[in-house]
Amino acid sequence: MKTVYLLRHAKSSWTDETLDDFDRPLAKRGRRAAEAMAHYVAKKAMTPQQILCSPAKRTRQTLECLQEIIDASVPTRFEKQIYMASAATLLRRLRRVSDDLDSVMLVGHNPGLEQLAGMLAHGGDLAAHRLVANGFTAGALAVIEADVEHWAELRQGCGRLKAFIRPKDLLRDAGALHDEGRPHDPL
Repeated sequence: MKTVYLLRHAKSSWTDETLDDFDRPLAKRGRRAAEAMAHYVAKKAMTPQQILCSPAKRTRQTLECLQEIIDASVPTRFEKQIYMASAATLLRRLRRVSDDLDSVMLVGHNPGLEQLAGMLAHGGDLAAHRLVANGFTAGALAVIEADVEHWAELRQGCGRLKAFIRPKDLLRDAGALHDEGRPHDPL
């Protein structure tokens, strides 16, 4: 069994229109969303054994928020090929992960991440599938368990979508906790 965490970068800023797409930073809202996701990932003890990240500024900043909360010693690779990659390119990259690892987090962009989630996961949580079908929103995380022994065996339909977490749900739940004094866990 292998676990794939697909994390889309949080909301980016468009305030400086002169910046190249690659150099766009997180918006304030994006930083709050990434921090909320980091706390959620830590609470659920989701610690990948390796992180593969697009080198774009917004993906790096999203990852930095996670690394402030989770184990920062997780080996991380920044790979240009992940920037705006297609689902097929991302799948090829995942197939090259070392079989010594049971889990990997891929921090990237849409539409590639959304398409990869749809390609890999054909079973699992129906509510999570409905959420993904409505769009892999900025800052969202898909957790897919693949029924394979070797990463090279990843293929269409080999996985189950265990969870799909959107930052807006976490932020709304944090507001509910603050306002009403009770937590709400989307899982």
